[in-house]
Amino acid sequence: MRRILLGLCFLSFLNSASGQEIPLPESMPQAHPRVLTTPEGKQETWNLIKTEEWAKDVFDKLRERTEKYTDLTATRPDWLLSRLAMYWKSHATEVYIKGETFDHAGGEKAPYPTVRYTGTRGTAATHGRPRLADIVPYDDDDNGNVTFCNNALPDRPMESVHPSKTGRNIESLNCEILGIARDAAFLYWMTEEEKFAKLAAGVFDTYMTGIYYRNVPVDLNHGHQQTLVGLTSFEVIHEDALHIAVPLYDFLYDYLKANYPQKMEIYAGAFKKWADNIIANGVPHNNWDLLQARFIMNVGLVLEDNKAYADGKGREYYIDYVMNRSSIRQWSLTRLAEYGFDSKTGIWAECPGYSSVVINDYANFVNQFDNNLRYDLVKAMPVLSKAVATTPQYLFPNRMICGFGDTHPGYLNTNFFVRMIQNAQANGKKEQEDYFTALLKCLNPGAGNEKAEKKNVRVSVNSFFEDKPLTLNPEVQAGKIEEYVSPLFHAPNVSWLVQRNGMDPRSSLMISQNGSEGNHMHANGISMELYGKGYVLGPDAGIGLFLYSGLDYAEYYSQFPSHNTVCVDGISSYPVMKSNHSFELLSCFPASAEPGGEFTSVTYSNLYFREPESRADQTRMMSIVTTAPETGYYVDVFRSRKEKGGDKMHDYFYHNLGQTLTLTAADGTDLNLQPTEELAFAGAHLYAYSYLYDKKVAATGKDVKATFTIDMKDKGGDDISMNLWMKGEPDREVFTALSPMTEGLSRTPGMPYNIKEQPTLTFVARQHGEAWNRPFVAVYEPSTRKEPSAIQAVSYFDAEETALTDFAGICVKSKNGRTDHIFSLSDATQTATYQGMKVKADYAVISNRYAGDNRTLFMGNGTQLIAPGVSIRTSVPANVLLEQKQGKWYILSSAFCTVVIGGKKMKVEAAQKTKRCISCP
Repeated sequence: MRRILLGLCFLSFLNSASGQEIPLPESMPQAHPRVLTTPEGKQETWNLIKTEEWAKDVFDKLRERTEKYTDLTATRPDWLLSRLAMYWKSHATEVYIKGETFDHAGGEKAPYPTVRYTGTRGTAATHGRPRLADIVPYDDDDNGNVTFCNNALPDRPMESVHPSKTGRNIESLNCEILGIARDAAFLYWMTEEEKFAKLAAGVFDTYMTGIYYRNVPVDLNHGHQQTLVGLTSFEVIHEDALHIAVPLYDFLYDYLKANYPQKMEIYAGAFKKWADNIIANGVPHNNWDLLQARFIMNVGLVLEDNKAYADGKGREYYIDYVMNRSSIRQWSLTRLAEYGFDSKTGIWAECPGYSSVVINDYANFVNQFDNNLRYDLVKAMPVLSKAVATTPQYLFPNRMICGFGDTHPGYLNTNFFVRMIQNAQANGKKEQEDYFTALLKCLNPGAGNEKAEKKNVRVSVNSFFEDKPLTLNPEVQAGKIEEYVSPLFHAPNVSWLVQRNGMDPRSSLMISQNGSEGNHMHANGISMELYGKGYVLGPDAGIGLFLYSGLDYAEYYSQFPSHNTVCVDGISSYPVMKSNHSFELLSCFPASAEPGGEFTSVTYSNLYFREPESRADQTRMMSIVTTAPETGYYVDVFRSRKEKGGDKMHDYFYHNLGQTLTLTAADGTDLNLQPTEELAFAGAHLYAYSYLYDKKVAATGKDVKATFTIDMKDKGGDDISMNLWMKGEPDREVFTALSPMTEGLSRTPGMPYNIKEQPTLTFVARQHGEAWNRPFVAVYEPSTRKEPSAIQAVSYFDAEETALTDFAGICVKSKNGRTDHIFSLSDATQTATYQGMKVKADYAVISNRYAGDNRTLFMGNGTQLIAPGVSIRTSVPANVLLEQKQGKWYILSSAFCTVVIGGKKMKVEAAQKTKRCISCP
């Protein structure tokens, strides 16, 4: 509890702090290197090599592989540099593209060879790179072709081909050669052996001179691509050669200044041209901005002071651009943070996969500012600590992140926790250090164990400098995951809401719901993911095989039918990627709050969404009802209708993991499902419908039950099922189908079967006409063979008030003797009555007395609940949870309420955070 309180105080401080302009350091180091390390770092590196086996191994392997090329250049000095992809003959200064494809090069002839431009924006290629030894030296024919390998023919013969057929292999080739030169520059800095300097300088001089004399590509289509192109790549965020050229120059600086003094201005000019183009192009409002900022920052660090250049653009200019200045396509770190981070929640305005990348990029900037500029970026931008501290909210109980939008769910990156600890240690911030140390130890128990972390270190120059050994305070114990997540959490800037009843990987339940607000989002209405028995059983579909540039993404993975949502008239859609279609939170319990709150036996949310294509109103009420320490179920009531009527149909989609799906009437009788070609593009519907196959249908008004099963024979035989009960309605059809594989989980380790090779099991309920007065009313319960369903039966009831045409009533009988009557109303000012129970609320759960003296009553956004022997009344709409446990009554209430139990009236003050006993002496 003490850690929770400290954490809340820490987060409260972060909320109250304000941003400010980041001042430049008064003085900066003048010697080189200064990006990956400092001149003093040479001795530190030698000490590391002498004392650490991994460091000696990396150094020896680095030297061995580089000396292969110094040996070759001993007899032919141009052996390596001649294999650079350059315009060796034409010296072309201009490059012309058509959209995402290279067209031709030309313009005036430069005094030196210029750098060849890559083939396409995407990676698809008919022709691949030859081995470096097989590259034709000075390869540049009169047609501007390159000599690459034909991937379609046996033995991949080499042939002259237009660059547009080679994908990104041209830039890849140049990066490989530059990488060899960078390694040689590092070895020269370490050993002072001139053979390494000569190899590195020849490549660097040739390439950077070629950059200096080559201009930014021109898009002949005059399209959006013109605002994205870099000097070597179709995207400024993929100027990978620049990341290599900076440390190459940094390690080789003194040698170049002594041996190429007349070229130093050209090298600096090339770097500045590169950085200026990255400032001019790109995307300012998402993760691109940070990737671009990293390039600009590195250029700034490696250049000399402003006064060293005639144009006054040197180190301070570019570093200040990253810190404080903004152009139309490149925002400062402060402006981007103000735009993208929600100051209240700390959530970044993109899907979880991209948000994690952005937060990690910011955290790495924190580390770079500490190391290179001796400046505390967290102090200047306190929202960064808030954002890092909030990332556990993305976690399901199995510790994997939510999958909405363009996300590949995985385990949470813990590097940003390390960066916050390092920042705290560098700047003497003990409270911050303790908080993130406990969090890091919680999610990565092996953190700080250098022996465990230094196995299989990659053979790279960066391995010596990127991370100094992390020392964690041994007195700080690992936190508990429950301290870092909230029972209910709402992030409006990404239209996302989470409900949890705990964080036990096996028994806890969690719902993740999302709309489409922010970047890298899909067209999905009010979508949801459901968790159970160690897995996200009802997952989001993912991005697709070719990410967001693929046809499967455009037609299926980003569209309504791939999500667990309701599609109207077969046409529901809106712009994906940067989307502005959020849901509205009408009511919820518990309140969205800081982490560490008390988990409750009932949670719920009521969301509203306007589907723009069909002009339909949709609400989704979802709830978790916990019936015992290890059992519980989900409730889903989805209402949908078009604003002006004329509803053709509303399709409720649910996708679940597994290999088998059975669909029967709720009483177990056969529905006589028949093959069908419905659920199709035919009829002017979305293309996404055509991605469904093996479709079977039954027209029925019966209540139905679907069971999705994961065969766990390879993991102990404890098969996992998701049980779905749905209320029947007139004019309804129910379908089973197969959908494309759940691509989002296809890379996830430890899955119970090969996700990539298994189509996704899909249930669809189609309501002809409106689905408001005939809503989709469902109960979900995960179970396993060893932990069978705890539900005995699910049935439905109508309110006694005949005017309540859109009322939903559910009766859930559990095997432990508990019976829950669930009330769902679309208008909380109306009253619903059933068998002596009366509810005036959005949502209510009324259980009987069971297992001795246990009972649960819940009123959501209401003013009245009457049940046998108990009543609750409030003067304003409120959430009230009243529970009887072993004969004692406990309450949580968002407002003052009057409770009557067994004829005894009690006045209860509001208390939302901790349950109070109202029957205790």
